[in-house]
Amino acid sequence: MNLSRVTRLARPRTVIGTAAVGLAAALAAISLQVSSAQAAPAAGSAGAAGSAGAAGAKPVVVLEHGAWADATSWDGVISRLTRAGYTVYAPPNPLRGMSSDAAYLHDFLTANPALAGRPVILVGHSYGGAVITNAAVGDPAVKALVYVDAFIPDKGQTVAGLLGKVPGSCIGGNPATTFLPVPYPGAPAGSADLYLQPQEFPGCFASGLPASQAAVLAATQRPLAAAAVAEPSGKPAWKTIPSWTVVGTGDKVIPPAELLAMAKHAGAHVTKVNAGHLSLVSAPGAVAAVIMRAAAAVS
Repeated sequence: MNLSRVTRLARPRTVIGTAAVGLAAALAAISLQVSSAQAAPAAGSAGAAGSAGAAGAKPVVVLEHGAWADATSWDGVISRLTRAGYTVYAPPNPLRGMSSDAAYLHDFLTANPALAGRPVILVGHSYGGAVITNAAVGDPAVKALVYVDAFIPDKGQTVAGLLGKVPGSCIGGNPATTFLPVPYPGAPAGSADLYLQPQEFPGCFASGLPASQAAVLAATQRPLAAAAVAEPSGKPAWKTIPSWTVVGTGDKVIPPAELLAMAKHAGAHVTKVNAGHLSLVSAPGAVAAVIMRAAAAVS
């Protein structure tokens, strides 16, 4: 047996094992910090109040993407906001159900040390609008809601119900030709991941964008669990938090008439832009400007 070869093979295992122990210790320390923070909410709240009043710094902007997209859809908006001096976060949206997605975002907002003591402008696109409507409830740090071609549900309303209120949605036709259902582990009975068929991107979901860009968006889309569109919304945060909305006048997914009706019902400040459903991609400057106006109004 070649002992030198055995030694050479063993060394990486030793290094990997040492690294694994170190990583486990680091994760345990982080877990302990999180548990301690959750066990002492009063101290955390006091620290937050002190920080918020101290500097008059710009609020943090948190961006929630919608279905059949991911956080990169905010890239153009993020670059403009960061150049203007804003701190921006674009966490992933699990896209599993309105209540669970809202709970995930609520925890990101309220249990995240990076946001402690910082006022927040919470922004949602499309289905993400329904998520922020629920996630912001009970979080006093959220000072403004901004909806970008987004659902703005009231209590008891569903995404599917809102989408069907006004005819004309390009995804409101035959589900068999619009969606590609794919099972996923642990899905509720009768549910599945819904992907948009690739042909629904150019001229529909990604209308107004070059065909090559629409093809990339179709390939990288994240699916929405079918059960999410039928889940009733809870108490809406827009009843107590001021809101703004961006309406793409060429939106083919959520008809502009429905976008305007939801905005009127919520009492939101409306800005119309010449864009399709993905105004955050095709008109990021206009979207960033609305977010900054909302931030200025509540600062």
